[in-house]
Amino acid sequence: MFTGLVEEVGTLQGMTTGSKKCVLTIGCSTVLEDTKIGDSIMTNGVCLTVTSMGSRYFTADVMNESLSRSDLGVLRPGSPVNLERAMPLNGRFGGHIVSGHIDGVGTVSAIEEDDNAVWFTIKAEPQVLRYIVEKGSIAIDGISLTVAYVDDRCFKVSLIPHTRAVTNLASKRVGTPVNLENDVIGKYVEKFLKGGDAPAEKDEKTSGLTMESLIANGF
Repeated sequence: MFTGLVEEVGTLQGMTTGSKKCVLTIGCSTVLEDTKIGDSIMTNGVCLTVTSMGSRYFTADVMNESLSRSDLGVLRPGSPVNLERAMPLNGRFGGHIVSGHIDGVGTVSAIEEDDNAVWFTIKAEPQVLRYIVEKGSIAIDGISLTVAYVDDRCFKVSLIPHTRAVTNLASKRVGTPVNLENDVIGKYVEKFLKGGDAPAEKDEKTSGLTMESLIANGF
């Protein structure tokens, strides 16, 4: 599990591609501290497993599933990538629950200066937008951000200078793809309301969980 607070911006040093997979070599330093082979490092929002490492880099295998659901396949040597190690049990939970499992790829459709802040407008597909709520959380390239606006075509976030300075968002331009991960809580609530996919036992009583009961209890 991750928090969406980027620890370091690394650099893609190389990419070895196969027919349906690739191996990434990421240049970095901070996230290598206390890291060993087999550990997880979130890279642009995608949870990757360290397969080898040196003093200034690590490598990770990327499956076809991850390539098809993220923007990792379009990165090129020199591309900046956001990096975060998995959250330790004794760490501060400063962002929100981020799994590193991408729900879709959005596109930066507008970047607007607003005094010391910068507004990013992200165009996304309906299956991603359905779980986004105003003042809720969204992970963009692994960065935990607060949604300031959402409609049926896009959503907006407002960035403070610090966020741009310590992430790869400063390198983004209009038309750039970004990895998106929804807040997992909304997806679980939706499935509970639908009753899940597993068939119920004959004698099993229904849970009684309805939209009305959730509202009545403050959800």
